[in-house]
Amino acid sequence: MLVLTKEDIKKVFTMKDAIEADKEALRIYSAGKSVSPLRVNIDIPKEQGQSLFMPAYVEELDATGIKIVSVFPKNIEKGLPSVPAQMILLDGTTGEVCAILDGTYLTQLRTGAVQGAASDILAKKDAKIGALIGTGGQAATQLEAMVCVRNLQEVRVADINFERAKEFAEKMQEELAAYGTKVVAVENGNAAVKDADIITSVTTSRKPVFDGTLVKKGAHVNGVGAYTPQMQELDETIVQKADKVFFDTKEGVLAEAGDFITPMEKGLVTEDDFDGELGEVILGKISGRETDEEITLFKTVGMAVLDVVTAQKIYQKAVENKIGQAVEI
Repeated sequence: MLVLTKEDIKKVFTMKDAIEADKEALRIYSAGKSVSPLRVNIDIPKEQGQSLFMPAYVEELDATGIKIVSVFPKNIEKGLPSVPAQMILLDGTTGEVCAILDGTYLTQLRTGAVQGAASDILAKKDAKIGALIGTGGQAATQLEAMVCVRNLQEVRVADINFERAKEFAEKMQEELAAYGTKVVAVENGNAAVKDADIITSVTTSRKPVFDGTLVKKGAHVNGVGAYTPQMQELDETIVQKADKVFFDTKEGVLAEAGDFITPMEKGLVTEDDFDGELGEVILGKISGRETDEEITLFKTVGMAVLDVVTAQKIYQKAVENKIGQAVEI
């Protein structure tokens, strides 16, 4: 059994690798070639947290696994990741555990990468201005994915805490210097999204974090953070205003995401207003962006197939490069 830390993963797996792995996972899922039950969510009211159990099987890769991930927002105050996790990867031909990976970083990587995949497929090719709302544990890979798929001149960063936004922007300006993108902190979500070409929100907010009327024609919007019926980081205006709406999984989004459950309950939109899954675009079953004037919207709540495919690709590279610690149990 191979144990892979965050640093081990970084040695063998880039953001570009992760984006391609996520595209493959989305294709496999939408083609019906995986087994992926809806995750089990257990509330931890005492700590305002949740623990989630996410299993999947991908026959095409002979891989199965389960990610155990928790979301504890108060961890930020303790200097700990707000989304701690471990990924257990099994050999799909024997059922034996072949690897345990740092699930926190895997979650950050594949969640950033699925947004990167959506932005790569749906955003305008000449996108120049990005907006990122939220600076928690998922934010760094979200930012890297945006600048990885488009040559952005500037990304505006907003957070409920402006000082935290400034610290994050300074840190990311240094860490992502090779991309040549200017990273700047702004006071709020509305300041970030005005005139932006790619907008990514990654928060656990229960109320919208920006005004949808400010989203310009031709923009691409990613809703990444809200993953329960009570959370709603996207306002109802942008859900109605978007010309094309895509999901990572239709089943997951419509069961879990308040961004869509709430406006549907109010009768503002119906399932007929949504175009389908991003994997269907990859498969060529449905069209993605068709004009530079369209506003496209992508919503992800995550799925275990993304974890299993990404973990399997990381594991293969680690074995090839003799990275990680082998453990016998």
